[in-house]
Amino acid sequence: MKYIAIDLGLKRIGLAYSAHKDLVTPLPAIMRKNRNQASAEVKKALKEWEVDAVVIGVPLGGSSEDEMRRRIAHFMNLVNFEGEILYQDEAGSSLEAENMMKGEIKYIRDGRIDSISAMIILQRYLYSIKK
Repeated sequence: MKYIAIDLGLKRIGLAYSAHKDLVTPLPAIMRKNRNQASAEVKKALKEWEVDAVVIGVPLGGSSEDEMRRRIAHFMNLVNFEGEILYQDEAGSSLEAENMMKGEIKYIRDGRIDSISAMIILQRYLYSIKK
């Protein structure tokens, strides 16, 4: 199965890809100008990578979970993805990504941290289905 993970943000959308359960690769992030442009670019990536399922990071159990699920559902409706949509707890993934990007680079807001966060989300999901 081929997966893309999405770390959905208001300014950047991190993406990561896996076609093999033991290997997850961060992809270039999408710089979000508006929701139509962002959803079109996500749709293009899903088609380009021939993805079967999307794993989306969501803050599980927090006070913002319901609101985030609503926003995610709206965004994925714009993407019009036909495959399976799965949710994975994203708690701490951005902080973990920043720690992985030690040094000056972590302060550059070019989307690398967002895509590494998506990579972490996808790794967590793949680990959870391996068990």
